[in-house]
Amino acid sequence: MFDNSLASNEAEERPVRSALTRGFRCKCPNCGSGPLLRGYLKLRPTCIVCGEDLSSARADDGPAYLTILIVGHLMAPFMHWIFVAFRPDPIVLATIFCTACVGLSLYLLPRIKGMIVGLQWSKKMHGF
Repeated sequence: MFDNSLASNEAEERPVRSALTRGFRCKCPNCGSGPLLRGYLKLRPTCIVCGEDLSSARADDGPAYLTILIVGHLMAPFMHWIFVAFRPDPIVLATIFCTACVGLSLYLLPRIKGMIVGLQWSKKMHGF
């Protein structure tokens, strides 16, 4: 006896785009309504709405690396443009851009972690 439900479940395609957008919103990549994170960066083992098992997701250092990469590529040219165009005092420039870099990093880090978990879920990586 062959169980067709198991074969259809394994062959089921998971949309990458919706998983990434749900992850960016820090929602469950399966249902899109349950919270993905418990606290700031702690991943929930299961979705409290749909029951999807998220315990096998491993983001490790990927979100931190991508956050630094994105923030650096956004802020460095902007800082150069501000310095050349307006010539602010260096301490003012450093204060503004240090605050902006920290704020943007804190905003992006959990969202990028959610996107990595969503990508892993959609590609059935790490046991999904």
